[in-house]
Amino acid sequence: MEHFPEAWGRPRNDIYGPYDHSYLQTTGPKAHTQSPAVTGTSVIGVKFNGGVAIASDNLASYGSLARFTDVKRLRVFGDSAIVGFGGDVSDMQHIDRLLNSIDIRENYSSDGNLLNAKNLHTYLSKVFYKRRSEFNPLWNHILVAGFDGDGKPFLSSADLLGTTFSAPHLATGFGAHLAIPILRRLFPEDTPLENISKEQAVEALRECIKVLWYRDARSLDKFSIATVTKDGIEVKEDEKVEAQSWAFAETIRGYGAQVN
Repeated sequence: MEHFPEAWGRPRNDIYGPYDHSYLQTTGPKAHTQSPAVTGTSVIGVKFNGGVAIASDNLASYGSLARFTDVKRLRVFGDSAIVGFGGDVSDMQHIDRLLNSIDIRENYSSDGNLLNAKNLHTYLSKVFYKRRSEFNPLWNHILVAGFDGDGKPFLSSADLLGTTFSAPHLATGFGAHLAIPILRRLFPEDTPLENISKEQAVEALRECIKVLWYRDARSLDKFSIATVTKDGIEVKEDEKVEAQSWAFAETIRGYGAQVN
C-alpha cells in the first residue's frame, strides 16, 4: 500500500498498475435513494377495544420547505389493513404500487384467502430487509394497523433496516419523542385494551397531532385519521387541528422586546 499522504491506502502503482478510473463512470442517473429529498414525518397508531386507530399529517417537506401540503400518507390495503408511511415520499409511492399489485393478485387468487395486517407487515419487513441487504434501502418507517389471523387488533412498525416492533401504541418520526409520552400518560402499559374505546383513541390521536403541529417544524395542521374495526375501515383525509391559536405567545415573558 502507498504510504505517501496524497495516496494513503491505495494499491501501489509500481506493483498493481495505475488505478482505472473508468469504473467510476456511469451512463445514467443515480438510482439509489441514499439522500431522501421529499419526506413525510410522524405517523401515530393506537390500539383500542375492537380495532386500531392511526393518523398522520398531510405534509411532504422538501428539506425544510413545507412544499407539498396535500400528500396522503395513509394507504388502505384490502378491507382490513392500513399502512402509514413516514420517510421518503418517492419510496412510499414505490411501496404503494407494490401493495396495489399484491392486492390485485390476492383478489384474483382462487383460494379465497386474503392477507391480513400481520401477513402484510411480515411481507413488508422482508422487503425492507432485502433492499437494505442490497445497499439500496427504502427510506421509510411504516406502521401497519389492522387485525391478525386470530381477529385481534394488530399494530406494528418496520423501518428501512427491516427492524420490526409491536406495541399498543406506536409512532414514527418526531412522534416517537412527542406523541408516545402523551399516549403513555393517557393509556398506561397496564391498561387493558378493553378499557380503551374508539372515541378515546381517536381523541388521543387528535391531541398528538395538535402537539406535533405546535412543536414539530416538519408537521402540518391538516391531517388524515383512520380506524380499522370489524365493521370495516373509516378514513378521514382532510381533518384540521381544532382550536389552534398562537395567542398564548403574547403571554410569554422573557423574550423579544417585551418590557412588562
